[in-house]
Amino acid sequence: MVEADSESIQQFIALTGLELAESVTLKEEGGKQTAGEIDTLEAVVTPESLLVGRTATSLSLRKRYGINVLAVARQGQRLRERLGKIRFIVGDILLVQGREETLQAALAELGCLPLAERGLRIGKPRKILLALSIFGVALALVALNLLPAATALLGGAVAMVITGILSPREAYKSIDLSIIVLLAAMIPIGMALETTGGAQLIADWLLNVAHSAPPSGTLALLLVATMLLSNVVNNAAAAILVAPIAINLARGMGASADPFLMAVAIGASCAFLTPIGHQSNTLVLAPGGYKFGDYWRMGLPLSVLVVATAVTLIMWVWPF
Repeated sequence: MVEADSESIQQFIALTGLELAESVTLKEEGGKQTAGEIDTLEAVVTPESLLVGRTATSLSLRKRYGINVLAVARQGQRLRERLGKIRFIVGDILLVQGREETLQAALAELGCLPLAERGLRIGKPRKILLALSIFGVALALVALNLLPAATALLGGAVAMVITGILSPREAYKSIDLSIIVLLAAMIPIGMALETTGGAQLIADWLLNVAHSAPPSGTLALLLVATMLLSNVVNNAAAAILVAPIAINLARGMGASADPFLMAVAIGASCAFLTPIGHQSNTLVLAPGGYKFGDYWRMGLPLSVLVVATAVTLIMWVWPF
């Protein structure tokens, strides 16, 4: 746990005279003073670090290295000392602040290992209500069918930049190109499966196997086939492709189409095995630090649980 609440950070700022987050410091450049951006990073103290056994005050970190220690985390312990009096040990995680152009070099000189950035914003003016309002308006426009989701949400993002919730630089840095490339590469694959009849062929083959199975087995296989298909193509496309097959299958069995259509609806809504099965899966790919293979590790047990629960409930609520 990071041992620095907002009050202690503000006291530290008052002592050092340094402003946080959106503030600027002055640096010499050809005899002129220009603004330089302040950045924050998390770093871990390594065994070779100069910080081991010493305090921020004894090392004069701000004066000698141009950085401030804002918080310390130590294996879940609650540290009672003031930040300047804490003696660092190996494994401590420090939240440090300094000029963007010198922070990495200072950490390297001190023997600290920077951690992956998490978009920390300390001291940034809070505009939570305004941000929630803009997001709520965007969602309302989508829910009322006044604007497409892409247009409304993009407009909300632009409004957050205009109102100062995000700076243009922050908005640009938040664009994850890896997700854009992933979507750009996979959308044509899904379209190819639909237009060439590949998805239809896969669904037909799976359902032909189901003819020799009992009704519950056929229902489960239909559900599994739809789930697998929705992990490759859009969930709406998966439902459109499989629904006519489900109706024909129900007619061939002389049964009601309701349980089969419910299986299709549930299967199309449960794309847990890939990051491209649904927009929600893709959105958490980069922020969560997930890999493509992480989805099926959690998604496979969840899919099995969905199949077992859904088949039982469908047969109970919508009997054949």
